[in-house]
Amino acid sequence: MKLYKKDNFSRRNFLKTSVLAGGGMLIGFNLLTACKLNAKMPVDIANLNFNDFNAFIKISQEGYVTIFSPNPEIGQGVKTSMPMLIAEELDVEWENVSVAQGVLDTNNYTRQVAGGSQSIRFGWDALRQTGATAKQMLVNAAAVKWNVDAATLKASKGIITNQNGETLGYGDVVTAAALLEVPENIKLKEVKDFTIIGQEIVNVDIDKIITGKPLFGLDYKAEGMVIATVLRPPSFGQKLISFDASEAKKVKGVIDVITIGGKVRKYMESGKNNWTVKLSKSDKVVVIAKNTWAAIKGKKALAAVWENEGKLESTEDHEKALMDILEGKNLNTNREDGAVENAFLTADKVIEKTYHSPFLPHNCMEPMNFYANVTADKIHLVGPVQTPEYAAKVVADLLEFDLDKIHLEMTRMGGGFGRRLYGDFVYESAEISNFIKKPVKLVSTREDDMTAGIYKPAVKYSIKAALKDGKVTGYHLIEAAIGSNMFGAIPNFFPAGCIPNYKVQTGNYSSNITTGAWRAPYTNFLAFAEQSFFDELATELNIDAIQLRLDLLQNVKNTTDERIEYSGQRMEDTIKLVREKANWGNTKEGVFQGFSAYYSHNTHVAEIADIEIKEGFPIIKKVTVAVDCGIVVNPTGARNQVEGGVLDGIGHAMYGDFSFKDGKPLDSNFDGYRLIRMNETPKVEVHFVQNNNSPTGLGEPGLPPAGGAVANAINAAFGKRIYRQPFIKELNKSSILS
Repeated sequence: MKLYKKDNFSRRNFLKTSVLAGGGMLIGFNLLTACKLNAKMPVDIANLNFNDFNAFIKISQEGYVTIFSPNPEIGQGVKTSMPMLIAEELDVEWENVSVAQGVLDTNNYTRQVAGGSQSIRFGWDALRQTGATAKQMLVNAAAVKWNVDAATLKASKGIITNQNGETLGYGDVVTAAALLEVPENIKLKEVKDFTIIGQEIVNVDIDKIITGKPLFGLDYKAEGMVIATVLRPPSFGQKLISFDASEAKKVKGVIDVITIGGKVRKYMESGKNNWTVKLSKSDKVVVIAKNTWAAIKGKKALAAVWENEGKLESTEDHEKALMDILEGKNLNTNREDGAVENAFLTADKVIEKTYHSPFLPHNCMEPMNFYANVTADKIHLVGPVQTPEYAAKVVADLLEFDLDKIHLEMTRMGGGFGRRLYGDFVYESAEISNFIKKPVKLVSTREDDMTAGIYKPAVKYSIKAALKDGKVTGYHLIEAAIGSNMFGAIPNFFPAGCIPNYKVQTGNYSSNITTGAWRAPYTNFLAFAEQSFFDELATELNIDAIQLRLDLLQNVKNTTDERIEYSGQRMEDTIKLVREKANWGNTKEGVFQGFSAYYSHNTHVAEIADIEIKEGFPIIKKVTVAVDCGIVVNPTGARNQVEGGVLDGIGHAMYGDFSFKDGKPLDSNFDGYRLIRMNETPKVEVHFVQNNNSPTGLGEPGLPPAGGAVANAINAAFGKRIYRQPFIKELNKSSILS
């Protein structure tokens, strides 16, 4: 079986890349670390004499090291965990490490992306090898200086020691080391020798975050910068016809009102639109102002006329379209094993259920924003984006610039969740700056984000199982999604390989409403549907819910099916760990439990939710989580990711709802859109499966199982199966909460 797909990467290929590209590798990071024993980090390092060691590492003669990491930070912790990998192999003390954000550099770095929970997985070998290679070059330089064999030297905490007890700091030999040939035979540390990896490390930005230091795109300022806001159509499926800006221009602080869109139309018609982007051909009205408040007031004062382009869709239209797909219209078969139809024809009993999920906005804490300064010879971009390389390439094509003329700096993001994979706000800021010939920061309001964004698709699942002689012999899942032909059901995750007759089909309804990745794409709702369904099967078969999953996993543990992407053994170990830690089936009276397990983003997760009933309402008291993500680089950050994912999953499953009427979103801010509240968050207890496997994803896998665990616990408490999110609406409909 394949647990994940790996890039073609070898140490030799990496070392050649290092030589050819000045030290390029798969994924990078940056840190500043004092390498002399007991040295203190200077307050201002800007004037230190740094030597380029390679594309990732600079070391000063004073002994300070800078290592650049271009991966965007969206709260997933890579700005802390990635430096830990190189610091481990470079052998420097973490207490003296300071971290900063790199810039887009397509010449020396690849996969400068924050998405899919893949940063640490892709960087695990490459980042450690970078640190180990740099350390070996420093040791080799010391060996030349002492005229001894490098194998007789030891390096630790930034100090190189010979057999006579003499020492040299890394800074003492960096100039000579940078001129040496890059060694090819580098040995990485054994897991047992780690001194940094696996330690509890605090987020490197935490002090700046809690004291309000500039970190985020909204914090960025530049001399001569103006603010822009964009008026967007009130409904999906409308375009601009005309507008009156007379009242807007009377607002104090408003500089001008313009329209953009011509560059986008030309770009779209050129056939270059090969990127995963959101671009609208419709003209947009832009208010330019001296400050954000004036820009927002000016936009509200605009009077615009809109024209419909085709049908303006409502939630009722989406419901019907999805049901048509479930009934067999325009389906694609993603996987089919065995004789599925025969399994249902010969079954003792067939169970079939349908599950429903609405659109959901991303609602990042920091609304979309971006800075652009387009001049005759270059483009300067600054802000929060998950796909900086894609964004730069689109801007280059859009404004007909050479890519090497674009300088893009990434800020920390106040949330991403997939929304910032799509750089529409980057392209708009660049087009505005190009038009007005000034540096500009585009700022969106909460209402802009919620009513003109990119949404998690509305989805329905039909799941059918054949039962015969007390076993599950057939399984047929159909996914119907709105505007989501890029996010089909995962055909090679559980229960693929566990059931002999197995079929997955998907269908998509094309819509004017923009949809895309939302935290844990594919699986964020599918896990709830499947795990709720398996609980229902366990009840029908009169078997413990966990035991049913364990029995099914026996069929895949030794599979030779290369399509299977999860590990039956690792999933079994994860399930058994959560069963033990949650005291499954042996809780105190009045506590009801629900179980769920899922594999996503290369990681196996199992969760058990404990709920109590208070005044007729289900109170989620605790969620116990077991996670197999391989080696845990930073337990503090890892727990934060899992806890956040669980709470996110519970909150949206319980309360998340979003509807449209004639193409217009019915909610525009948090006064109408319900999120989980502080007093509704349960205790989340996280346990990691201990092994020496390479790390896998962690930013998203905690979310998918959460909804299923809570739904199954609610059924245990009330005897009520839930088939539609949000749960709170279904509980109210059934009069349970009345």
